[in-house]
Amino acid sequence: MKLSALLTSAGVNISVCVVLLILYSLLRKQPTFVNVYFSQRFAQVRTRQLGDFNFERFVPSPRWILKAWEASDDEIVAAGGLDAFVLVRMIVFSFRIFSIATTLGLFLVVPLNYFGQDIKRQQIPAESLEVFTIVNVEPGSRWFWVHCLALYIISCSACLLLYSEYKSISKKRLAYFSSSLSRPSYFTVLVRSIPKSKEESYSQTLEKFFMNYYASSYLSHQIVYRSGYVQKLLIEAEGVFKMLKTTQKELMICGICGGATSSFNMITNECDRDEGRDDCDGSDLRKKESAAALVFFRNRYAALVASQGLQSLNPMSWVMDPAPEPDDMYWSNICVPYRLLWIRKIALLVASILFVAFFLVPVSVTQSLVHLDKLQKTFPFLIGFLKRRGVPQLVTGYLPSVVLILFSYIVPPLMMLFSKMEGSISRSGRKRSACIKVLYFFIWNVFFGNIISGSVIDRFNKIFKDVNNLLSTAVPSTATFFMTYVLTSGWASLSVELLQPFSLICRLFSRFIMRNMDASCHGTLTFPYHTEVPRILLFGLFGFAYAILAPVILPLLVVYYSIAYLVYRNQVNISF
Repeated sequence: MKLSALLTSAGVNISVCVVLLILYSLLRKQPTFVNVYFSQRFAQVRTRQLGDFNFERFVPSPRWILKAWEASDDEIVAAGGLDAFVLVRMIVFSFRIFSIATTLGLFLVVPLNYFGQDIKRQQIPAESLEVFTIVNVEPGSRWFWVHCLALYIISCSACLLLYSEYKSISKKRLAYFSSSLSRPSYFTVLVRSIPKSKEESYSQTLEKFFMNYYASSYLSHQIVYRSGYVQKLLIEAEGVFKMLKTTQKELMICGICGGATSSFNMITNECDRDEGRDDCDGSDLRKKESAAALVFFRNRYAALVASQGLQSLNPMSWVMDPAPEPDDMYWSNICVPYRLLWIRKIALLVASILFVAFFLVPVSVTQSLVHLDKLQKTFPFLIGFLKRRGVPQLVTGYLPSVVLILFSYIVPPLMMLFSKMEGSISRSGRKRSACIKVLYFFIWNVFFGNIISGSVIDRFNKIFKDVNNLLSTAVPSTATFFMTYVLTSGWASLSVELLQPFSLICRLFSRFIMRNMDASCHGTLTFPYHTEVPRILLFGLFGFAYAILAPVILPLLVVYYSIAYLVYRNQVNISF
């Protein structure tokens, strides 16, 4: 890939970022989209602030950037908790270490790489990007000690910065837990797989167990009831009825629904007449005890000891975990029999491996777009089109990363579904599990997959014979693709995260198609840790892998982390 292709990709992505940032600064001022860009905590206040029509709502402004910059660490913790604070510190660490690496790379390593071989020089835009990588250094060069020195400096700086960040996060974590002594979850333990008894109910069995072994600290308990599918359907039907009730008048106006205005009132009146029966509201449906319960203790120490210890000789019974926060509890997974969880985990592990293997197909397709000569050999009918002015730069510099990103959009939702099926007892635990799965997927498919597939056509018979030699030659040669990937999946994705296109489209459909004027019916903004954290860590992997091999990628990463610092602080402040 030539430098002009990289500049083309940078120009396209910068233009996309600027347009989307301007749109965001305008749309966040509109009362219609308050619930798209603000959490429920800010939505009502923001609606009152916007008030009536004024010209300022239609003028883009960088005010959100200033507010994100001025927010303190305590405000970040208060808004998003420790997870948000760790996310911000992760970005700060990445910015610092790659700023050091960029300084060393541009002023020490890149000149040595560029003049590594005595070849005929071209104009800078026409130069191949490989002349800026370590591939251009002749074997046995006497200047390799400079590369080693820069690598040692970067490694030592990373260790020192990690130690500093670890101390900062540890102090903040200790202060957070010390200042919240009265949280109910600290005194609560979630008990699952309670042994079934023919003579006693689950509640009686549990009370007898804790009165025998934790008599001095046991306070009370609450059995988790399994309401079943009927109750779930009734709750969903109630939600649909409320939505239809709010949109009734608008539907009559636009002519979508031609019924009489009393058609919905008949349902309401029928429910009013039958509100004492189980068939209407489901409040008196028979509740069934499940083998799970919340147990409350008198002090935090007793709850911690109970959650950490083995309660019986059979590890599959009396399983105890620290209880999540009430809003964080994932109730549908609590009633899953504990003995089935390991079967689910094995099945989902196999499914994840198969999905990773399947995804190698689009990865190989994207690598064929990077190498224009291979693409012309594979598809001869494209030779005429690929020779047009500007097309080679666009195809090799922008199209491959876009194709891979479009395929990658299905990964986070699928991994979130896998994490849900694993049986996580908390929503945050489900997101954490999804983060790990997405990160592993990106490392194996986006990083190693692109490296190996870039050489698979020419060196397929040598892949398993000489893996080390393959990686040593393939890693520098694929640096050009990862540069464009950082531009597209990094710079552009940050502006997309701000704009929230999916929620925006849903709100537009609800507002102008369904004629629903009530913005509160729309779901509010939440922070997608399972998509953003793996991306941040993946780009960190790119930076450390190519800091010496291809330092040109480092300035792109520094710009990405600079923008990410402002974008994520803004999203944390308005999402919680």
